[in-house]
Amino acid sequence: MATAASREHALPPALDSFVGRRRELSTLRALLSSTRLLTLTGAGGVGKTRLALEFARGLSSRYARLDLVELGSLRDGATLTQSVAAALGVGERAGQTGVDLLVRAIGDASRLLLLDNCEHLAEPCARLVLTLLSRCPRLRILATSREALRVPGETVFRVGELSLPPADAGDDVTALLRSDAVRLFVERAARRSPGFTLDPGNGRLIAEICRRLDGLTLAVELAAGHIATLAPGDILAGLDDQSSQLDLLAGGSRTGPRRHSGLATAVDWSHQLLDPAEQAVFRRLAVLVGGFDLAAARSVCAGGGIGPREVLPVLCALEEKSLIVRLPGDAAPTRFRQLGVIRAYAMERLRASGELGPTLRSALTWLHEVAERVGGDVFADQASSPLTTERDNLASVPVHATGQGEAARVRLTLELARVHYQQEQPSAAGALLSGLLREPGGRALGGEVAALAARVAAQQGDPHRALFLGERAVSLERQRHVPTGLANALDARAAAWLCHGAFAGAVTDLRACLDILAPLGSPEDVAWCTQHLAWALLQAGGEREADELMADCLPVLREQAPWPRAAAALHTAGAVRLVLGQLESAEALFTEVLRIAPGRSFHALYPVEGLALVAAESGDMQRALRLCEASAQARRRLDTEPEAPWRRRIEQAAARARSLLPTAAREAAVVGARKLRGDRLIAYALRTGSGEQVRRGADTVRSGDERWWLTAREFMVVELVAKGLTNRQIADELRLSAHTVATHLDRVRDKLGLRSRTQIALWFGRRHVTRWAGPPS
Repeated sequence: MATAASREHALPPALDSFVGRRRELSTLRALLSSTRLLTLTGAGGVGKTRLALEFARGLSSRYARLDLVELGSLRDGATLTQSVAAALGVGERAGQTGVDLLVRAIGDASRLLLLDNCEHLAEPCARLVLTLLSRCPRLRILATSREALRVPGETVFRVGELSLPPADAGDDVTALLRSDAVRLFVERAARRSPGFTLDPGNGRLIAEICRRLDGLTLAVELAAGHIATLAPGDILAGLDDQSSQLDLLAGGSRTGPRRHSGLATAVDWSHQLLDPAEQAVFRRLAVLVGGFDLAAARSVCAGGGIGPREVLPVLCALEEKSLIVRLPGDAAPTRFRQLGVIRAYAMERLRASGELGPTLRSALTWLHEVAERVGGDVFADQASSPLTTERDNLASVPVHATGQGEAARVRLTLELARVHYQQEQPSAAGALLSGLLREPGGRALGGEVAALAARVAAQQGDPHRALFLGERAVSLERQRHVPTGLANALDARAAAWLCHGAFAGAVTDLRACLDILAPLGSPEDVAWCTQHLAWALLQAGGEREADELMADCLPVLREQAPWPRAAAALHTAGAVRLVLGQLESAEALFTEVLRIAPGRSFHALYPVEGLALVAAESGDMQRALRLCEASAQARRRLDTEPEAPWRRRIEQAAARARSLLPTAAREAAVVGARKLRGDRLIAYALRTGSGEQVRRGADTVRSGDERWWLTAREFMVVELVAKGLTNRQIADELRLSAHTVATHLDRVRDKLGLRSRTQIALWFGRRHVTRWAGPPS
């Protein structure tokens, strides 16, 4: 405990460097200027104390005195007041209580009191803080705790994990060192092993170590501490082994708080503060490695004296105590997860309790029920499923719940393969499906397994296997006499014919598929099959009929289908209009896809390539080559390939552009393409920014010749504001939440210095931005 009888600023000196957290420090300064009680909360080991101390040191000139009170060693609240008094150098006086002494000593002086590690004394700390703030008008208190104190007027700041490197950083040292977690690892590792540096040889490994540790400060420091003994690859292997993970993350400072001697000790400190119901839910959640929502938590954690209705308040308590974290985003339902090292501890507690088997069975049953609820889609392989968000749970739970619910395991394996297929991971999907095709249990699913396997083979560019599996799927479904199953099998075989280059066969199968679907009364299914037929006809030279079919099905898919299907249909319509020579219409359709598809997904690459073809047909060869090159680079990063006919068109356009461009223009296009990633690429494709104009990072684009910078998404919001749309209408248009739209508008106002929607609309009108004609009906 600090003693501060004669010092103005009783904060211990920093013995190691402070890494990152610059944004947090700026936010904390703003918050403390408007509140008298600021509480830093977060998981054990996230770095609350270190951040609070660094922040407080920066405030030394603002306060007559700064004092630190470390509460970790106190067993209960009985001596809290005396401990605070001792830290402040306040001696006892006859006839005065401890609180009165503190109030008298602080008086109306401008002081900052830092109370560190309050969670195990939350109630007595709350009472003391309330009294001091009420009676000492110029006192401000900065507290750290794994949960809020819940005092009136308290401002709570959640300390998050350190920033992690982006997935596409590769071994780019500069990109990796933008991550606070990587910088901390390198700094601490260099202290343990002088001369250690980050380089292309170890960059990927260190980045993955930091990701595996979720950027948890203490975990990163503990892992880096092994660098003198273990190579980065060995450290990563140790983290992969759950049985040794917590042992590896031990061996912290001998002189620091005991709770920071290792991750297990840090988590155990929090675990001991939970009541029995909270402990039970905490350990049972460990089987949900991919995160969970309330419905999942209720299904998996209820039982053993815990009713389903009790799970929600327990989840809230665990989140308040920083033992689970809420995933970012406004989408419902809200999802949570346990950080990796916390989940490893929870899994140890689950095994020790003897509940591992029953909990895994509950998780298996829950996943199977979800699969049954979302089943029934004719084209389930190509439908957005809630199980997509459960991919990691699908991969983990059935494997560990061995010997339980064989039918459920088989069905969930198929669902996992579907998720891999939809995310363009054909190798992972194919491996799962090959096993199912050999298993007796797979036969109960009829032609579903073979149909998906045919699509996967087509995705992998294996036409012979795709056609063999497509034939098998159709044969199995003809034996079952289930119309929807046969329609799906015919659609899958059509995909195989397309992969084979046998376009007439694809057209025949898709016409037969439509004949089956027409009487079943599902407009969306009919429309989806129709757009497949239009695509096949386009390859077969029937673009006129294809255009007529798209005029019928596109309005239905725009109105009723989820965005991936609508995006695919818009792309087909754009490709048809391109072949028909209707370049403005094609450009409008490809642009519409870009406005609904996430910029960093493979769905956005098709319209980018479509716009490259439009540019080539329009004679703008430099733009065409730049878009082709940028899209090719993005596909390599995402490890995704387009269908062969489309790929050939892109390659031909790029080759034509190279042959027609002068050497300098060709080289400029290729160099410019390297700068187009993510939002930059989308902005360039939409003509809201250009590769040459981009100067300030991956997600900013310059608008015209103005000095202000907007992201591509912000520019879309501005455009819709100029059209008179409300926030709710903009949210619906861009498939965002109204809250996200409001946040974008706040940033726009800050960047442009404009306050009203009218001013924003007038600003947009002066920019002479190209307005796209609406796509044809």
